[in-house]
Amino acid sequence: MASPVRAITLDLDDTLWPFAPIGARVERVLHDWLTTHCPRTAQRFPIEAMRELRERIYFERPDLAHDFSLLRKLSLVRAMELAGDDPLHADAAFEAFYDERNRVEFYDDSLDALARLAARVPLAAISNGNADLARVGIGTHFVFQLGAREHGTPKPAASIFHAACERFPLAPADVLHVGDDIEMDVLGAQRAGLRSCWINRTGAHWPHADVRPDLEFTTLAGLADWLDAAQSPETAAA
Repeated sequence: MASPVRAITLDLDDTLWPFAPIGARVERVLHDWLTTHCPRTAQRFPIEAMRELRERIYFERPDLAHDFSLLRKLSLVRAMELAGDDPLHADAAFEAFYDERNRVEFYDDSLDALARLAARVPLAAISNGNADLARVGIGTHFVFQLGAREHGTPKPAASIFHAACERFPLAPADVLHVGDDIEMDVLGAQRAGLRSCWINRTGAHWPHADVRPDLEFTTLAGLADWLDAAQSPETAAA
């Protein structure tokens, strides 16, 4: 790239850690909590039935598509009401779920690469999910976190990328967005005027002939290597 990267925005789920193990685990943890504290809800809504109820709530409330946390709470309230448990338990049930949701297992390269990137440029997180950087334990690497819930609109909307750029504050062309999702991260960032980096850990085929990411790596460490080289004194002198 001709001009230097002055800041980086990062996706979280499936970029820094795999989400699938979390998704499977949180449902079991939540069901166990309900079995102990709201047994009628647990009996009426085992894991599969609770998932179906949650999907129904999502369908009913498209205005909340950006707020996974509130949708989860609403599904818990509905389940408890239908089962005859006190819906005031919903906040505690959500906390049990949310605590487990923030127990992540990083990809092997992520933590070292994060530290290296943060030593070079300011980092921010842009996510449609509801992970909390402080709970995850990596908040010190980031200057801020911007979620779809707080912004009101999820990726790939240009407005969430622009809001992040304004908080740096930098022009979109000075910011590199990094993520795993082709539509949400790569194409969304490019349409918003940012540069893009695809973290392609699975070796997937890029499906578009007319557009490509500015950068592509199989690991976050690959991006850290690139940034180290791009900002080295020798490169700057050249």
